[in-house]
Amino acid sequence: MNSESASLRQLGRLAIALFLAYMAVALPLAAIPVAVLHWPGYGNGLAGLAVGIAFFSTILSRNHAGQMADTKGGRPCMRTGLMVYVAASLICVLAALPGLSDGARYAILIIGRLLLGVGESLTIVGMLGWGIGLVGQARAGRVLAWTGAAMYGAFAVGGPIGLALYQHAGLGGLMGVSALLPLVGLALVHTIPATPTHAGGRPPFWQVLGTIRWQGMAVALQGVGFAALGAFLPLRFIAAHWPGAGLGLTCFGTAFVAGRFVCGHLPDRIGGLRVALLSLVVEAAGQYLLWLAPSPVLALTGALLTGAGCSMVFPALGVEVVRLVAPAMRATALGGFAAFQDLAYGATGPLAGLLADRCGYPVVFVLGGACATLGAGIVLVLLNGQRAEA
Repeated sequence: MNSESASLRQLGRLAIALFLAYMAVALPLAAIPVAVLHWPGYGNGLAGLAVGIAFFSTILSRNHAGQMADTKGGRPCMRTGLMVYVAASLICVLAALPGLSDGARYAILIIGRLLLGVGESLTIVGMLGWGIGLVGQARAGRVLAWTGAAMYGAFAVGGPIGLALYQHAGLGGLMGVSALLPLVGLALVHTIPATPTHAGGRPPFWQVLGTIRWQGMAVALQGVGFAALGAFLPLRFIAAHWPGAGLGLTCFGTAFVAGRFVCGHLPDRIGGLRVALLSLVVEAAGQYLLWLAPSPVLALTGALLTGAGCSMVFPALGVEVVRLVAPAMRATALGGFAAFQDLAYGATGPLAGLLADRCGYPVVFVLGGACATLGAGIVLVLLNGQRAEA
């Protein structure tokens, strides 16, 4: 086995470990609101906070995760993240202990979810740094694509499995399984070697964000359509009295994961900006079709197009981010780049919800389509600038 194929096999093991570990995020996602709503006096707002609080700590810990991956290496960063996943899930197990007040249960759950967000930053940024170190910067696009496929693959299967576990084993059983899977991931990556770290000066984090701001803005605009579809597509089906409200998310997720595996090599081969431009145009078409769709078949087609379009934007623009910064800042830059997308996910729900209350669910997808179109415009300007420099 040559060194190239060996490195790709090691990257595959990292992706499988990330898939297993990310189930600690995906499994409780649908079950936690159900559990919280069973406690007297706890409504949708507090249930939503228990889920979304992890997103808050993820954003705040991106810079720390990037610094750790750059200075100590992706291997210790990812392994630390996996252990934090285990600790966070075990804390959430405590929320199921008998004899606790509902207030104590909720406080324990919030602490566990906050820690989970930190684990998410460390694990994902660590995998990106470790993976690129293993296969080389020339295959950074493949690392980004496989990382996303592992994450969203876990999301696709984790929700239903998590609900089934909750129904049969309760919150404690569910969180116990969530603690076990990252341990399996740790065992899977144990023999994969560390990669060298890079010496060099480290500019301030805000300066790094300034360097990648246009790529970050484009990926954030892509994230609006992604978040709008995830939150409001089933409601669009229900409001229109269409069957198969859950099929839209299945179509989206299938196209998303398939796109990562089928097209994951393209940013490295033809350039990240070209792939991102085409992807944003496809996403915009899918969002506009969801807005105008007169039937469930066309709406499902819109979901499929949205998934195919969203699939490659992050890895394609991530390749450009890696190109813009020194190797010593690579993981930090990718962590900051991911934070742009995290912010879009967090802001879209409330904004799109207000829009839906006033104008109906179809208009939500006008917002997603307009943002994808604007993102395509930003990428087109960057592409023209790149051609002018050449």
